[in-house]
Amino acid sequence: MELLSLPNPSFIAHVTNPSSSSSLKQQTPSVAVLHLQPINKHPLISINQMKPTTACNATSSVTTHHSVDPTIVVKEVEDRIGSVKRVTNETNVEVELNLDGVGTPDSNTGIPFLDHMLDQLASHGLFDVHVKAVGDIHIDDHHTNEDVALAIGTALLNALGDRKGINRFGDFTAPLDEALIHVTLDLSGRPHLNYDLQIPTERVGTYDTQLVEHFFQSVVNTSGMTLHIRQLAGKNSHHIIEATFKAFARALRQATEYDPRRRGTVPSSKGVLSRS
Repeated sequence: MELLSLPNPSFIAHVTNPSSSSSLKQQTPSVAVLHLQPINKHPLISINQMKPTTACNATSSVTTHHSVDPTIVVKEVEDRIGSVKRVTNETNVEVELNLDGVGTPDSNTGIPFLDHMLDQLASHGLFDVHVKAVGDIHIDDHHTNEDVALAIGTALLNALGDRKGINRFGDFTAPLDEALIHVTLDLSGRPHLNYDLQIPTERVGTYDTQLVEHFFQSVVNTSGMTLHIRQLAGKNSHHIIEATFKAFARALRQATEYDPRRRGTVPSSKGVLSRS
């Protein structure tokens, strides 16, 4: 069997094998025609290799033709969705994260700048990110920022499951005007954050910029992720933070996508990726 990797994962292949004809003067080889039709799931498609056949008659020499066995094996992969409800004396948070979404954002945390950053996570990661949070923001944004991040990390953990077949590693550098941020991550099961941002102001709007590091530390702790964030350039606080979320989204998208060559195996020499 030969694995066919289609350029667009939202299409499924159907193969037809038109009949061939031969004569003493002309022999036309069979042609395999590939038709594409959109589907809703994510197909892993295998098509039998072309097998040589022979055709001959009493007055002509043997001519080799190629025919295609139109048998197709399709394995549909369901969307990976993690849902979390986290309730404490300080916050009430609900998160739904679809790793195989289309980039739909729907976040209402009571912290406008955080909502803006979660929109970047959805848009550039092509994740469906739905977050609803009510917290004690009359005190400050600390508890809500932390608990939203903890819930997102837990939703990611649940959506990944056993992590079979994924790329596991992600790496992306995102510019935003003068800012340039590099993010590398490993969905290893081992939580670790290396954070190196120099944000020049204490606040963006009403958002305390110290909470950026705390957000990513909380995501790392519950998801089991190794995450490195480096600032290569930047002077504007908003640009630095937004470029960070964009780079994180693209790196996470890369890490969570399936590697067809791995054929559904765990991307680890140990054979298991656990959060321990």
